[in-house]
Amino acid sequence: MNSSTDRIEKQILLNAPRSRVWRALSNAEEFGQWFGVNLTGKQFVAGQSVQGHITYPGYEYLVMDVFVERVEPEHHLSWRWHPAAVDMAVDYTPEPTTLVEFDLSEVGSGTLLRVVESGFDRLPLARREAAFRLNDGGWTQQMGNIERHVAQG
Repeated sequence: MNSSTDRIEKQILLNAPRSRVWRALSNAEEFGQWFGVNLTGKQFVAGQSVQGHITYPGYEYLVMDVFVERVEPEHHLSWRWHPAAVDMAVDYTPEPTTLVEFDLSEVGSGTLLRVVESGFDRLPLARREAAFRLNDGGWTQQMGNIERHVAQG
């Protein structure tokens, strides 16, 4: 169990080669399929922002907006975003962002996917705990989503 209030860390051993897991992460359209966001026609390019409508039932009114920091093929993908930005009446742009990092490593015939989201301690106190809690649960769900996705081929 992670006791930090600043970072969420999740990892999962996927029964798929690193190239397959990398494609599921780095191909924006494929990423959207398992993550629950419409990224049709989009790409993850370092130094650029990507936006797409959430497709998860009940959250279709939300737009995911990420700024891609680094893309290191088959090893690392990272972006910044405003975590748990779910209230349409709030302008989150003045707030600090958190950093989401995906790291891949080969383990036997599979791939270890490690996800770290950090920077929660810089968020406004009024929403820090809720953002952490929502994203902690969200990353747990997303680990299952990508596991099912890559198992399908």
